[in-house]
Amino acid sequence: MHTTPDPLSGVQPHPAAASAAPERPVPAGAPLPHRKVIRGWITPLAERRTAIAVALLVLDWAIFAALIAGTILLQAWWAKLLCALAAGFVIGRLFIIGHDACHQSYTPHRGLNRVLGRIAMIPSLTPYSLWEVGHNVVHHGYTNLKGVDFVWAPLTKAEFEALSPGRRALERIYRSGWGPALYYLIEMWWLRMFFPRKTYMGTQRREFIWDGVFVSAVALLWIAGLVWAALATGQAVWLLVVMGFVVPFLFWNAMIGFVVYVHHTHTSVQWHDDKHLWAKAAPFVSTTVHLKFPYQIGALVHHIMEHTAHHVDMSVPLYKLKEAQQKLEDMLPGRIIVQQFSWRWYFETARKCKLYDFTQRCWTDFQGRPTSAQAPSYAV
Repeated sequence: MHTTPDPLSGVQPHPAAASAAPERPVPAGAPLPHRKVIRGWITPLAERRTAIAVALLVLDWAIFAALIAGTILLQAWWAKLLCALAAGFVIGRLFIIGHDACHQSYTPHRGLNRVLGRIAMIPSLTPYSLWEVGHNVVHHGYTNLKGVDFVWAPLTKAEFEALSPGRRALERIYRSGWGPALYYLIEMWWLRMFFPRKTYMGTQRREFIWDGVFVSAVALLWIAGLVWAALATGQAVWLLVVMGFVVPFLFWNAMIGFVVYVHHTHTSVQWHDDKHLWAKAAPFVSTTVHLKFPYQIGALVHHIMEHTAHHVDMSVPLYKLKEAQQKLEDMLPGRIIVQQFSWRWYFETARKCKLYDFTQRCWTDFQGRPTSAQAPSYAV
């Protein structure tokens, strides 16, 4: 069975780890088992299947194509808009597939994963190689370690006050609860995905440039196709471009911005600025949130919200994440952050989680006033 190295140690886990793992829940207050042991509980679920993987990708691409066709063929503006919004949601579903493929957890075949991943990420205009480095290496390797993990990394009060007035205003918008689309569009896609400067990536590769050229060509062809369709059907060019491209792309940015925010922002989630103490805090468990939704919404987003299991073992495919998450929650009762979603909780979190005080180990508002309980200290 394929296993992936531990991002914290780089060590390839031994196949016997799963069989050696205890099969009874860890009592509250007891020391947390080593990550290899915890991974061993869910490693048997990391079986990847090519047939179901390809079928999911084909299904989502077919739905996406049908919805884009709807933005062209339907006459009523509101019907076009509904199709556009739904297309943006399906871009998110496709991206989640690409995300899995990028982790090499989608099918058993590395080469096929790279092909399927690029195909799945086409509608989101995501350069595959840049996402692979930023997400797999940086975010998963150093989740919630300030100065390394850049995804929704909170500022300190001193850092916030040192910003220009314009930048402070932008941070307020980002952290208002209404800013995920703007955050992802600017901070993630534009600055780190679309021909990023070395300042943001730390390195330059030929692959990064060619992937950027590829997604740029996709965007131009997508818009050109909509312009052609508008002229061929006697519709306003601006209307089809807005409905067939702008709205889906903005919805997708709002969706992914929201998802990555709620994955790692919670009053019980701790950030760290010391690598040694961060490693002692079991960040693969303590920095992620399992956000639960009603009406099977979690299944509609390919179970990406079962996020603790994904951080514990990235080799578990999306179609096995629900089982893996349940196993972890059974084995580690009270140790995993599980949150029932509501808009009230979401905006309350946005109100409280503005800045982070690394000395007091708590979230604060923009004035530096604590808004969460002090997190445990992992000092020796």
